[in-house]
Amino acid sequence: MALKNFNPDAFLESWSEDFVPSEEKPFEKCIRAAFNLSEKDAYVYRAQGTTTLDMTQAAINGKRKNGLHGWYHDVDGQPSDPPHPTSEEVTAYTALFQPSVSLPKALKGIKANSKANTLRATIATHLSTRFFNHTTSLLPSKKPRIHKNPYLDLWTYSCQELEWAGPQPSTTSTKISHHILPIFYHHFGCVVPTYSALSVIAKLAQPSKPSKEPVRPILDIGSGNGFWTFMLRNLSLEAGMLPLQVHAVDNQTSEYRVTWIPDTILTTGVEYLAKNANGKGAVLLLVYPQATGDFTETVLRAFEGDVVVVAGTQNGNGFTGFREKQVEEWIEGELGSWELVLRMPLPSFAGKDEGLFVWTRRKA
Repeated sequence: MALKNFNPDAFLESWSEDFVPSEEKPFEKCIRAAFNLSEKDAYVYRAQGTTTLDMTQAAINGKRKNGLHGWYHDVDGQPSDPPHPTSEEVTAYTALFQPSVSLPKALKGIKANSKANTLRATIATHLSTRFFNHTTSLLPSKKPRIHKNPYLDLWTYSCQELEWAGPQPSTTSTKISHHILPIFYHHFGCVVPTYSALSVIAKLAQPSKPSKEPVRPILDIGSGNGFWTFMLRNLSLEAGMLPLQVHAVDNQTSEYRVTWIPDTILTTGVEYLAKNANGKGAVLLLVYPQATGDFTETVLRAFEGDVVVVAGTQNGNGFTGFREKQVEEWIEGELGSWELVLRMPLPSFAGKDEGLFVWTRRKA
């Protein structure tokens, strides 16, 4: 059941480092304070297991006990050498997603500054290899920016707490997770939106002739609790850009602790598209599309617009899109009219490997 009397705008306005956990401020107390939860709150969070805030704090306090920090291993599950990153390696990874950076340059930097035979070197090579950009002026340049993002702040903390410095090829076979993840899922969503990712989506929505054409609607289909829609609506746009129109569509079969928007359109993606010109002239946004059932396939086949954006798994662990195939593999094989133009890393929770994909329709 969603929290009553939660005010997303007031939450974002009041957000500060005071709500970010530290040695003096435990995770569960920060979540309680930020979301105005009582000390007696015992809500059961369900996502890849069940937990409560108290159980989660106990797991955090346990540190590496029971293998909870065993993220780095070979394809056979044997611990890497070294098995854990340094704090500096973690910081190098989380710095990639700060709002002021140029992601392409930052990826080059983390790789160039990595010492051989370190976790950082393996991670940096993996991230750089997966990065693919055939666009111009879509990714933001390096520039000082103020961009409030509570999910990013809490995720950054979690990386240090859980000794996570980013994914590597063997992350595909990682079997463990952590109690923090269901808390994040319920309060924010399944994947963290960065300034770079939000900026890319906003630019894709801009018409080629702003003075003569309207902005392209962004269809956030399978929007969940609406956090990505909320962040897009609150994004500070560059000069000359038209205001965004973001429509959140979800059948609300999943339970979330927090709801970020009041106007989710309660229907399935295919039904919404059928009533709205199949998305012609719009940008389709799929955030962590479920791999079970036929959700991803039916929506992609029904969409008749020219731009598709997917935020989800960029390895073969089967968490999003399709069980047996990665989304990009499926689209290439099944929908030949689409061309991948951008694949960029997103903040990955410990044990995951997330990315943002952009496809544009090939011109006939």
